[in-house]
Amino acid sequence: MAINTEALSDRYRAASVDLSGKRLLITNFLNTEQEKDLTEPPNCGGVGRIRHFRRTLGNPGWPLNPLPIDPACKALSLPSTDMIRAQVFQYAACNWRCWYCYVPFELLSANPDYSDWLSPATLIDRYLAQPDPPPIIDLTGGQPDLVPEWVPWMMAELKNRGLERQVYLWSDDNLSNDYFWQFLKDADIELIATYPNYGRVCCFKGFNAESFAFNTRAEPALFDRQFDLMKKLLTLGIDLYAYATFTSPSANGIAEDMRRFVDRLQMLDQNLPLRTVPLQIQKFTPVKERLNHTTFEALQNQQIAIEAWLAELETRYSSEERACNIADIPLCGGR
Repeated sequence: MAINTEALSDRYRAASVDLSGKRLLITNFLNTEQEKDLTEPPNCGGVGRIRHFRRTLGNPGWPLNPLPIDPACKALSLPSTDMIRAQVFQYAACNWRCWYCYVPFELLSANPDYSDWLSPATLIDRYLAQPDPPPIIDLTGGQPDLVPEWVPWMMAELKNRGLERQVYLWSDDNLSNDYFWQFLKDADIELIATYPNYGRVCCFKGFNAESFAFNTRAEPALFDRQFDLMKKLLTLGIDLYAYATFTSPSANGIAEDMRRFVDRLQMLDQNLPLRTVPLQIQKFTPVKERLNHTTFEALQNQQIAIEAWLAELETRYSSEERACNIADIPLCGGR
């Protein structure tokens, strides 16, 4: 049975944000299954973790992942690198249940047993209390945009402390709801659109309706909605990027469907495929427990899909364009 995305979104938002107190539920990693996958112990009182973003992650044949390394280095005038540290804060709810998610599902249900109510001011306090705070703060989830206020709240707090030029803010969005426009005030949207050191990555959960529904457990029709939401975000001039996951239950017609997927990205912006990074799905601890014959096949099919993706990019862009720094690729509506 498919997830009722709208109902679940409403429920989790109601359970996870205190608007008057400017607080939201942030995952506490201590004594959770996710803690086992961390390379460093949780920090910031258990509600933070240090992530090492690495350019090389997937198997041979997969594109390098320059996100958020290159955008952060450009914004902060740092030398090019293949690894950068980030302070991660993880919102404690998600309205989809992607089988390959590295977060245990029990940490995605706004469960107060695995999360703490915290304000942006407290998060920044704990971030700064470290001996060597990373240059990036990564707002992840879950689906952080169930509480779209989180991003402008963090921006305002960083500006209040004079840190808006010293810290790069990065956030995730699974393109599942329009809360950004429902709940943010015009001043909030203006702050996000003009904030100097901010990047946003939106994840397309599949390359066709079948793979999308299989990956998320959401209604297949919401695959199309991802493009509608991305189109609206592109009008704002945000420094915008995309991830894509290519696991699929079927190997039939992958080349044709990938061609249509890249067509649709280019309809949003001619250069959007060059700002899109396919993510190879890895077997983190929670994923191993969810593997069955169908999901195992999906892991194999992503190899076919990535070859189709790379073939499409080769036919549409020059080698110079494909080699360009992802942060330097212009968007028609971008800054």
